Amino acid sequence: MATVAFHTLGCKVNHYETEAIWQLFKSNGYERVDYEQTSDVYVINTCTVTNTGDKKSRQVIRRAIRKNPDAVICVTGCYAQTSPAEIMAIPGVDIVVGTQDRTKMLDYIDQYREERQPINGVTNIMKNRTYEELDVPAFTDRTRASLKIQEGCNNFCTFCIIPWARGLMRSRDPEEVIKQAQQLVDAGYKEIVLTGIHTGGYGEDMKDYNLAMLLTDLEARVKGLKRIRISSIEASQLTDEVIDVIDRSNMVVRHLHIPLQSGSNTVLKRMRRKYTMEFFAERLEKLKKALPGLAVTSDVIVGFPGETEEEFMETYRFIQEQKFSELHVFPYSKRTGTPAARMDDQVDEEVKNERVHRLISLSDQLAKEYASDYQDEVLEVIPEEQYKEDPTGSLYVGYTDNYLKVIFPANEEMVGKLVKVKITESGYPYNKGEFVRVMADEHMPV
Repeated sequence: MATVAFHTLGCKVNHYETEAIWQLFKSNGYERVDYEQTSDVYVINTCTVTNTGDKKSRQVIRRAIRKNPDAVICVTGCYAQTSPAEIMAIPGVDIVVGTQDRTKMLDYIDQYREERQPINGVTNIMKNRTYEELDVPAFTDRTRASLKIQEGCNNFCTFCIIPWARGLMRSRDPEEVIKQAQQLVDAGYKEIVLTGIHTGGYGEDMKDYNLAMLLTDLEARVKGLKRIRISSIEASQLTDEVIDVIDRSNMVVRHLHIPLQSGSNTVLKRMRRKYTMEFFAERLEKLKKALPGLAVTSDVIVGFPGETEEEFMETYRFIQEQKFSELHVFPYSKRTGTPAARMDDQVDEEVKNERVHRLISLSDQLAKEYASDYQDEVLEVIPEEQYKEDPTGSLYVGYTDNYLKVIFPANEEMVGKLVKVKITESGYPYNKGEFVRVMADEHMPV
């Protein structure tokens, strides 16, 4: 039996797509082995969001070639899409496929085995207007299932290469989304994470359908689903209609990831982000009215070209006022090929790092404050896995609906189920909890 090994770099979408590519290999009789083992085929799913992403991707490709020089080496993903020639130039790479036509990979492998000629299967992504269906009925990681609902982005922020790697906005057919969601629930998943390149933009390319309608349909039509999480949504996509649906919903969790990138209007303009701070604050206010206790997490880029101390402090104060529950803080890094990389007044690395540290300590403080509101509360948690640091093996880790990470006593039976847990000691990054009970509809021995 032929073997295949995968290595995925980058984001949730890539991890989802690797699982989808594995389904294609599986139905063709392949056996999956670990990337560190010798395999007949290696598939490397690459990332290009930063220059470092490219570099890491090249290292991983070379590792596979060293492992088994006779293997068929397939490279796919964002770096493959933007720089196929660079990848083809690495001796030992046999097949390059970008972020579309993944279904052709197996044919390319047969073709390569016959002709022994490297194949460049990368085509112009900007011409693509249709969503490529890739099914994932179940995941290797068994507690949280991602469901990809759209592809591409039309925003062209000045720091970002992704539209060039992923193409323009295209939404998945709602019937396919619902069918796939039902498959995942039937496979035992209680929570589904809606994901994509620009997830909240779902439906922008459709005539009579949008994200609010999709959320409503998922809730009404998917039997046995308990939680819907939106992996990321832009402030501009939080329409009154979406907020209203979330308000009425019993499944959309009290956690939204809303990328901020900067809290200064002048920086946002240079980034070509399509909102102002005033607009962002107004959307948050409306959301928090609809969903008391909502956890809002966010991404922030620090040290964008030209960022002054004043502009940084505007961001700092905005985050402080809005009380985000956790931040992902990134120092700005030049991405070759983007307008921001060519901008003058790049910020000094030392200044950048010092600002990053200030924001991270603010984030830690806000995360602790948010968690402390839930001290002694009973929340719903889905246990995901054993807590690695615990020698007894009796402690498990899971997330509450509002994205607090909790460690509490549980057993293997409870993994993937909804259980009630009381927070006994709030904190960050972990809260400690005690098991209360399994949710009623689970029918399982406790």
